[in-house]
Amino acid sequence: MVPRLAPSRAIGTAFLFVGGRRVAKASEKTRFRAVGAKLDLAELDHRVLDLWERERSFDALRKKNAGKKRFSFIDGPITANVEGMGVHSAWARTYKDLYQRYRAMLGYDQRYQNGFDCQGLWVEVQVERELNLNSKRDIETYGIGKFSDACRARVDRSANAITKGSIRMGQWMDWPNSYYTYSDLNISHIWHVLKLCHEKGWLYKGHRSMPWCARCGTALSQHEMIDSYREMTHLSVYVRFPVVRPGPASPAPAEPQTKESFLVWTTTPWTLPANVALAINPEIEYVRVQVGDESLIMAKDAAERVLGPATRHQDPVKARDLLGLRYRGPFDELPASSEGVIGHRVIEWDDVSAAEGTGLVHIAPGCGAEDFALSKTEKLPVLVPIDEMARFVKGYGWLEGKEARDVAREIADDLQKRGLLFRAADYTHRYPECWRCREEIVFRVDDEWFISMDELRPKLIDAAAKVRWIPSASGRRMENWLQNMGDWNISRKRYWGLPLPFYTCAKGHFFVLGSEEELRERAKSGLDKLRELHRPWIDEVVVRCPTCDADSKRVKEVGDCWLDAGIVPFSTLDWLHDKRYWSEWFPAEYIVEMVEQVRLWFYSQLFMSVVLTGRASYDTCQTFQPMLAGPGEEFHKSGGNMVDLVEACELVGADAIRWVVARENLEETIYFAWTPFEELKRRLLVLWNTYSFFVTYANYDGFDPSVAAVPVRERQLMDRWLLSTLAHLVADSRAAFEAYDVRSALAKMEAFWDDLSTWYLRRNRPRFWKTRSQRDSLAAYQTLYEALTTLVRLFAPVMPFLAEDMYQGLAREARAPGAEASVHHTAYPDETPERLDDELERRMRAARRVVELGRAARSSAGVKTRLPLPKLIVVFDAADRDRGLVASTGDLADIITDELNVKALEVRDHAEGLVRETVKPDLKVLGPKLGKDLPRVRQALAEGRYERRDGTIAVEGFVLADTEVLVSHEGVAGHAVARDAGATVALETKATPDLELEGLARELAHHLNNMRKEAGLEISDRIALRYGGGLSAAVGRHRDFIAEEALATSVSEGLTGRGHRWSGQLNGVPGELEIEKA
Repeated sequence: MVPRLAPSRAIGTAFLFVGGRRVAKASEKTRFRAVGAKLDLAELDHRVLDLWERERSFDALRKKNAGKKRFSFIDGPITANVEGMGVHSAWARTYKDLYQRYRAMLGYDQRYQNGFDCQGLWVEVQVERELNLNSKRDIETYGIGKFSDACRARVDRSANAITKGSIRMGQWMDWPNSYYTYSDLNISHIWHVLKLCHEKGWLYKGHRSMPWCARCGTALSQHEMIDSYREMTHLSVYVRFPVVRPGPASPAPAEPQTKESFLVWTTTPWTLPANVALAINPEIEYVRVQVGDESLIMAKDAAERVLGPATRHQDPVKARDLLGLRYRGPFDELPASSEGVIGHRVIEWDDVSAAEGTGLVHIAPGCGAEDFALSKTEKLPVLVPIDEMARFVKGYGWLEGKEARDVAREIADDLQKRGLLFRAADYTHRYPECWRCREEIVFRVDDEWFISMDELRPKLIDAAAKVRWIPSASGRRMENWLQNMGDWNISRKRYWGLPLPFYTCAKGHFFVLGSEEELRERAKSGLDKLRELHRPWIDEVVVRCPTCDADSKRVKEVGDCWLDAGIVPFSTLDWLHDKRYWSEWFPAEYIVEMVEQVRLWFYSQLFMSVVLTGRASYDTCQTFQPMLAGPGEEFHKSGGNMVDLVEACELVGADAIRWVVARENLEETIYFAWTPFEELKRRLLVLWNTYSFFVTYANYDGFDPSVAAVPVRERQLMDRWLLSTLAHLVADSRAAFEAYDVRSALAKMEAFWDDLSTWYLRRNRPRFWKTRSQRDSLAAYQTLYEALTTLVRLFAPVMPFLAEDMYQGLAREARAPGAEASVHHTAYPDETPERLDDELERRMRAARRVVELGRAARSSAGVKTRLPLPKLIVVFDAADRDRGLVASTGDLADIITDELNVKALEVRDHAEGLVRETVKPDLKVLGPKLGKDLPRVRQALAEGRYERRDGTIAVEGFVLADTEVLVSHEGVAGHAVARDAGATVALETKATPDLELEGLARELAHHLNNMRKEAGLEISDRIALRYGGGLSAAVGRHRDFIAEEALATSVSEGLTGRGHRWSGQLNGVPGELEIEKA
């Protein structure tokens, strides 16, 4: 909005007279900082950042709220393993900051502690790449101490980059006091929990098949694997397992008696050398299929899919007759198989399916978790064919030393040579990968440390049920995770991580240390080398066995990184040493992270807290979906699609990013695009131009915000309406923030500032420049000022930069009474229920509805708004909610007639004689239905020979639904009509000569204001106006109106050749104009 008219008087300032009119002195000192027409959010960001740093605004806020009621928030630690944050980090950072800012404006004391997740594979893998290390062996050659130092250095560099990026996007935290999960205090608290688990009998060392990353050389836990799948293509093989005898297994192997084989399919050929059994499902129908001179046993439902439609001689075979049959293993010639397996046999397993493969499953307990579990119930041998680097171990002949994932083709060729391969083909499927290095995982049996969940599970479920989950689906997700999760594998065979405090003495006694203090108390040697609680330094400490005093050494494993993050509700509050302080801030009232954290950070926190306190460590937990670069496309620097957060802030401004992500639906994935920021910029310009309008005219009029307010009841209807809608906005915004539903508040704020500009200011502009009443003008200024200053405080938590800049200009720099040093030091707006006027808002809604319909009618008739028309007739349907809210006369009628430029408003009870309804058959629908009767029905509809009955149309013996006809409405002669679901307006379109002359005068005034802009005049500049051509009649009739609109001190006929000139036509009338600064 660019102001088109200038004020004609001043409020509370000196003035002089020009041409008989009062004009403020140009030398009068302005109160409000000038506002440019351009809104550069990035430049504004830096202006505000400089202000905050210069005045230490955050420190002042903390001091202001210190010792008051508390709001406890725990920051989920961001992974300190990046060179800079991507724009996808903005969602979490925005939510964390905006709710803390909101609580600060309510006066709450807060801790503002940011967190960094510092340990684990995500850091180690990146450091390995930086140091060009490719295996654990390389790390140990390089030196564990140097490697740990490199990991710490990378974490510190990353934390610094994240801090800078977070500050750039406006997040206020106590950055120097951030917590780091690698701290000894954090580690010591975890030790305490692990000791409790040991004392309660939940800690155990398990021997089982685990997902294993060969590159990282460690097992992975269940919660790390949930989303770690991607599409991969593997060589799948169909393999013959020759039947060797029809009866039960015997100790001595036998040769096949016939050319009969079980046909087995697998996508992991490397597991075949570890086969010990075949599994079938008794509920599946099996057949023997003759293929050439051999017989193949498989599921009936798989036969045609595997062998093709030409399969013949399918003899059914009962599953129970297959159970116990022996077969020759595919690699019985290898020592590991011949020595480790005495008779391969067919066993029963209900999980076997015929949906894929052949309905028979090859069982290798050393290569799969389910197979391993089955081996326990069936007492099967377990062959472990690979080491921690996924290379075949001794006993596997020609495979020894080869990487398991590289031998699929070699195994297929070997099987082919020996007549066991039936078919091989590439197969694409989803397969697990390491969540950190992204390499394909294998399954391997190993010894790992676990925490049993049997006793804890019901306690965790009960605690989670008491949490307020937003959205509620996340609570169901947590419940599902807790009900189905297995025991927690907490150990990793790595280096940079939580050192597990598990010790065994020389005599075999096992014990767990519960704190750093206990370590130091029990230490016998090595404390002089204990720089920190990390490898290798802690491995040098020898402690005393509590049972026999013998020397004891720590196990080599480190802990799952989610132990690090889960303990922070306790370690950051120093639960071990200061229970009073901890109790003041526990539990957290609010936490928020991406939905994947349900099974990660939220779960690990829940576990720690239930172990220590029996309850959850958080009251309200909010989740949101991820931001992706595109459908199914995550942000990755290596993929070339990473958008740096700081760079994005410099392009579109931090506030734009914050607002856009806060406006998103929590339950929907965001697909990043620049378009939403461009759209927001256009919407913000509406607000910015309203702000600019206010400042321009307030400075010119000398508006003083400290002047006593005009009582609301004495202000105009439009003022009272705006203040009522503002009161509703404040109430709605507070309710939304309290419900952690900022999205709904933002939609209402946008609607409000749009109404402020396109309705309130549009309708009240003359009160700021040509009102005859200083009191009424003061009321207008006070209403608009209150709306702007309240609005910036409402959205300050979300757009802290724009809010600060506008507040500084509107309040602090303007020396407004009670102005704070920062908008973020002000109180969040209080509710004012006494200003609510629901009836007025309903009436205004109805009036605006009429205006919209009137504009549509003008548009359909092709009549400009500047041409006055005689009358607008309005009809509301009998059941319409707005019926009775608009009258033919009164304040609302004046608003409608002025806005639509009509001379009169008439409200009627019915539209008879105004509207001609046209009904036509929808040929696509009624053609097939009516057939030969269609022409007759069409003619009757065209002639109006039909009757409306309860939403249907009765015509020529047929009853037609509204969906079967096309209905349109036209005005009778001389009228333009517009209609919505319950209202009709009819606009009289015949303008008299006097109205046409007035319309020309309005067009002339509009054109003169455009000429003022072209001439570069200031809004307060007066002009001399000269005219010629056919404009004389309009000027002569409406001279005062034109002079007032154009700020002309003189209006004369005839051009002089001076000033800014125009010639052309207005409303088809030729003319010429000349303006010159007076």
